[in-house]
Amino acid sequence: MTQPLQLSAGGFAVVLGTNEIASAVAVHLHRAGCCVVMSHDPFPPVIRRKMAFHDALYGDEVTVEGVRGERVDHATQIFKALRRSDNVLVTWLALPDLLPISAVDVLIDARMQKHRVTPDLRGLARVSVGLGPGFSTAVNCDVAIETRPGRSGLIVGSGWTDAADGVASPLGGVGAERFQYSQASGRWRTAVEIGSRVFSGYPIGHLGGVPVRAPCDGILRGVVRDGQDVPQGVKLLEVDSRGRHAQWTGIDDRGRGIAKAVLRAVQPQAEIRPSYAAQPIAVF
Repeated sequence: MTQPLQLSAGGFAVVLGTNEIASAVAVHLHRAGCCVVMSHDPFPPVIRRKMAFHDALYGDEVTVEGVRGERVDHATQIFKALRRSDNVLVTWLALPDLLPISAVDVLIDARMQKHRVTPDLRGLARVSVGLGPGFSTAVNCDVAIETRPGRSGLIVGSGWTDAADGVASPLGGVGAERFQYSQASGRWRTAVEIGSRVFSGYPIGHLGGVPVRAPCDGILRGVVRDGQDVPQGVKLLEVDSRGRHAQWTGIDDRGRGIAKAVLRAVQPQAEIRPSYAAQPIAVF
């Protein structure tokens, strides 16, 4: 494994993915002094959008725990931000477009593509980190970190991270039944906002003209953005049935644990730079 990296102010970090896990990692790296760029991947669609920087891609004003997401469309914008960026940068540019901008200090694959072949990230950055299924330090990354419930944040020293088992992590005692999945490919339409109170059977949206209903009572925790084309078999929406304890914004415990593990792996004793944050990493 590559030796842990001591980050410095202005370090360049690229996070693949714009979901809530990727966003939690981006917030922590930003607070640690990095210029962070998040590169969007369309698969799988992002549903927990109020916990993520994803909607900044569409020009929306987005903040995650006080950190603002800023859309950038050109490599020159990112190059100028390397010296100092007050925001997490979010872009449609793919990794091959980002690599020529500057040497990458940290590259993190947080796309959570559980059943897809993962590329070899080694050599593309000083430290490459793979989150979730499909990563091994002997094959495609320098650091592999578990995201599976019960093992989230565990740094895997040898072998592969756990394969996806199709079992949803429980939320208030509710598992996979809190989600609705796409039964076919098509265009998703919805007018229901995340954070809305919904009831079992309430139509949240339509996929290819077919209504998709809330699976249970609760708060709409996540839903694919209106107007997106989605493939078959992906999550369309999630309902949090925990009542007053429901969470649909900010960083949740799982995301925070994984983000902390990333920092432990790449900068075990790094200090927060005063220009970015005044608190030590331990309090994040």
